[in-house]
Amino acid sequence: MTISKTRSIFGIIFMSLLIAGALFLNGNGEEVNADTKEVYKNIEIFAEVLRKIEKSYVEPKDPHELIYGAIQGMVGKLDPHSSFMPKDDYKELLMETEGSFTGIGIEITLKDNILTVVSPIEGTPAFKAGIKAGDRIIRVEDKSTKGMTLLQAVKLIRGPKGTIVKLTIVRKGEKKPLELPITRDEIPLVSVRNFHLTPDISYIRVTSFQKRTVKDLKSALEDVEKDGSLKGLILDLRNNPGGLLAQAIEVSDIFLDSGVIVSTKGRDSRQNITATANKNSKLRVYPIIVLINGGSASASEIVAGALQDNKRAIILGTRSFGKGSVQTILPLSDGSGLRLTTARYYTPSGKSIQSLGIVPDIEVEYVPPPEKAEKDQPHFVREEDLEGHMLGEKEETVDEDKNDEEPDGDQRAKTLLERDNQVRNALQLLKTWTVFSEINTGS
Repeated sequence: MTISKTRSIFGIIFMSLLIAGALFLNGNGEEVNADTKEVYKNIEIFAEVLRKIEKSYVEPKDPHELIYGAIQGMVGKLDPHSSFMPKDDYKELLMETEGSFTGIGIEITLKDNILTVVSPIEGTPAFKAGIKAGDRIIRVEDKSTKGMTLLQAVKLIRGPKGTIVKLTIVRKGEKKPLELPITRDEIPLVSVRNFHLTPDISYIRVTSFQKRTVKDLKSALEDVEKDGSLKGLILDLRNNPGGLLAQAIEVSDIFLDSGVIVSTKGRDSRQNITATANKNSKLRVYPIIVLINGGSASASEIVAGALQDNKRAIILGTRSFGKGSVQTILPLSDGSGLRLTTARYYTPSGKSIQSLGIVPDIEVEYVPPPEKAEKDQPHFVREEDLEGHMLGEKEETVDEDKNDEEPDGDQRAKTLLERDNQVRNALQLLKTWTVFSEINTGS
């Protein structure tokens, strides 16, 4: 690259940053007061470092890569959920929200700068290989994950269908790291599964909130409600890492006829919204129990909070993850994207979920089947454990919960009830509820 071209790039970058630093605008186009003198000073240092790298570094570096690296570092200092995405990563994110991608099927985060599993997605290669919540991924193939960003890790773990990726993990209770070869596959993210536990009590599991979730949930409800005999529903949101805010609002609306679902508050007034329920054409009066645990995050916490505060469901299980922030995906002019935390969200009662999570009405810890050794039980990583997490309204210490072992998608009611004490508790509560309702109505 010629010196003149390099100087031109620096000039454009420098002037752009100066203009951006001199005038901060909120979402309404109004000026926000800022110490512009201090901003100028810091931008000058940035430009100075950039020039010195270009002039004196031992080997030539692409200014484009340097700028991208600087942006990634800046955004990475904000919170664990904000990130800058180069063009390819941005495309992958858009594809994932559509409902499918090729990989192994895990939700990951950074805890103490170590790549850590929040939860495996049910039915995926990672789930079948035995990946657990709380597993720490220290190597992907022959590359250490130390200092690796989430996007870099995702890029390494994903790959063509049928290829194998080897993860080296550290697991609580294991004396040495485990090496797990996992065959990549298409992850369709079938987010809704359902079946009857008894002739009049049904089970619906929502594993994530993607673009098809509301449509699939309505289809599942049509299936379990078709003969009119439904007397109770278990809605399982355990190990659901979240997804699209709009889908969480619509899922909540399916079970509510009135009241607030969720509210969000941010610096930009356009982020301040209050979503309310609409009158449903179909009357649903049967009791609902929602299952949550430490792997229930974000959108699943919105649904649980909405149904809990509106007295529409009993929440059973253990405290949820505590991710009460909204990320807005912002496309950038060069095809890259910015995932930026723009607001906190609040339950209908005005409670912030951030860091605190949803506390169940009935605390029931998962008890693993007798054949499961203690070392196989995962340790949940919650929002409060993440470096740089935003504080909630108040921080409290709550005992950690044990994880539930989700059944394979092909296993049905009998196996689920045999292996899952939380589902058994929910079912017994619904049966009791039905008996008392019949007594009170004199039927």
